[in-house]
Amino acid sequence: MYALIEACGKQYKVEEKDVVFFEKLDAEEGKKVTFDKVILVSDDGKVQVGNPYVKGVKVEGKVVAHGKGKKIIVFKMKAKKNERKKQGHRQPYTKVEITSIKTSATKVAAEKEEAKPVEKKEATKKVASTAKKTTTKATTAKKETTKKEEKANA
Repeated sequence: MYALIEACGKQYKVEEKDVVFFEKLDAEEGKKVTFDKVILVSDDGKVQVGNPYVKGVKVEGKVVAHGKGKKIIVFKMKAKKNERKKQGHRQPYTKVEITSIKTSATKVAAEKEEAKPVEKKEATKKVASTAKKTTTKATTAKKETTKKEEKANA
């Protein structure tokens, strides 16, 4: 599953567990970031294209670090004027790890998965309680037969 998102005036193709470098974001390290401007989502051949964005789809990520990119040199010169200007620049960035791509279908599936284990636990409790009842009935029946045998032998 991958998605095309729009962030910081650019478009990025992201997948789960990807590490992406965005322009500087206003978020602290370790905090969650949500991108709701999703242009396209592809899930096992099923492609959803937004107009302009896909509704109900969000991409979540975690801010890993902030930093500065590689230094570039800006050199300005005017010919025959003996005018030269050398300037450096380092673009700030935010390193984000994509944790999940949430669609409306995944939300429904997650809710169903959460509901299923609860039902199974209740069913196992019922089976266990009925098994206890049958074993107690069997043991009481054995005790009664052993008491009858002892009286008959005596």
